[in-house]
Amino acid sequence: MTVRVGVIGAGMIGQDHIRRLTEVVTGAAVTAVADVDAERAAEVAARVGAAALPTGADLVASPDVDAVLVTSWGPTHAEHVLAAIAAGKPVFCEKPLATTAEDCLRIVEAERAHGRRLVQVGFMRRFDAGYRQMKEVLSTGSLGAPLIVHCAHRNPTVPESYHSAMAAQDTAVHEIDVLRWLLDDEIVSAQVVTPRATSRRFAHLKDPQIMIFETASGVRIDLEVFVNCQYGYDIQCEVVGEDGLVRLPDPAAVGVRTAARHGRSVLQDWKDRFAEAFDTEFRAWVASVANGTEPIGPSSWDGYAATVITDAAVRSLEAGGETVTTDMKPRPAFYGGTA
Repeated sequence: MTVRVGVIGAGMIGQDHIRRLTEVVTGAAVTAVADVDAERAAEVAARVGAAALPTGADLVASPDVDAVLVTSWGPTHAEHVLAAIAAGKPVFCEKPLATTAEDCLRIVEAERAHGRRLVQVGFMRRFDAGYRQMKEVLSTGSLGAPLIVHCAHRNPTVPESYHSAMAAQDTAVHEIDVLRWLLDDEIVSAQVVTPRATSRRFAHLKDPQIMIFETASGVRIDLEVFVNCQYGYDIQCEVVGEDGLVRLPDPAAVGVRTAARHGRSVLQDWKDRFAEAFDTEFRAWVASVANGTEPIGPSSWDGYAATVITDAAVRSLEAGGETVTTDMKPRPAFYGGTA
């Protein structure tokens, strides 16, 4: 079976996923594209022989679309995801699932009412080989109970449009999701403190930021978010347990020895760092649609949890670094909880 995918949002990430679905992943075809910019939608659709449709609603309703990929502007995500659920069509939504916790819960309730999972959220790190190796080690229990997690998320630069709240909402959200998964534990509080600011930032931006999270079992997480580090795109993660630690491996790179120096290059872009994770993520999603099974990736509940936790981090930043408790609803049994 070839899964016919309709893509809502033909911007940079949408176009990259269209390339992935048409050139990398087998068993899928992009059959429809919609975007607020009709001219761009037509241009992108023409490249892959797809139809350009006027709206996301038209795309969801199309009989030529089996599954929906949402890569549009964040505030439009809830509308398109809810439409796909109402149509009974599987939907892959790039993060965020929605920009408010209330809209995330609307999606959760709609999916529960449908009776089976249709939604996968685009947190690709769960599909990264290094993180999966960490998960395997932690699952054995050989390190004892996790105690502390040290993380860093560094970008070389960000555009002037990037603002301080985006450090949590757009950047740290990836660590928030993958750590909930790695630890199989919920984050219950967030604190954001700001050290000395780098001179390499735009004046309105608080950078770097240090985020401190606590989980329900008492694990403490410290996360450095530094989006103007200059030297490259650098992701670090280390989980310290009672009997040892496990560290995320750096991407493979050749070592060069010359002129009395020994070193290796640092990646400059998140697309290069997680290219294989994106590919694996979409292979798994397409396979689940083709087989008629529920998706194995992050759920609507995971999207809700990430939004609640990033909201708490933003509130802490705005309150000058006070610790903010996450106000999360009990996890329903539908998503593996007890409520």
